[in-house]
Amino acid sequence: MPAHWTITPQAPGTMLGAFALAKADGAEYRLVLTPNISMGNVGFARVILISAAFLALPLLGVLGTPILWGLLPFAGLALGGLWYALRRNSRERRALREDLHLTRDRIEILRTNPRHPEQRWEANPYWVRVKLTEKGAPVENYLTLEGAGREVELGAFLSPEERAELFDDLSLALRHLR
Repeated sequence: MPAHWTITPQAPGTMLGAFALAKADGAEYRLVLTPNISMGNVGFARVILISAAFLALPLLGVLGTPILWGLLPFAGLALGGLWYALRRNSRERRALREDLHLTRDRIEILRTNPRHPEQRWEANPYWVRVKLTEKGAPVENYLTLEGAGREVELGAFLSPEERAELFDDLSLALRHLR
């Protein structure tokens, strides 16, 4: 799951790797949410090579004729457009993230968007309500936090299963700090 918890100070006797609870004194939970990056550099190279091969197939029939020079720029533009679109999508997905900071006194969410200003929300965790709407929402397992007069969505880029797991972890952390 693209959710990375940092819990300090960790309570004694909790296993590493599992969702742990913090000690009551100065408990602090930090969560970083990032979208899944499904295609790395190897996948990118494969997609470009396969696309170049399929674009070259029709050009084999006109090899050695002046028509080749008329079609070649369009094949190059198509391949260049695919290259640009894949790289831009990858760059923007790496820039997108949500940081949640939870203490006994305050919960704060900072969402970093690729081409838009940062969005910030904070509230008193005692009054914050975590809601998971399974059906009838914009997406399946719609996760929101409600408090300080606003309702904010958390983990919009996560899968429904990841949002359900995050709901359980966040509910446990909030219960522990209350």
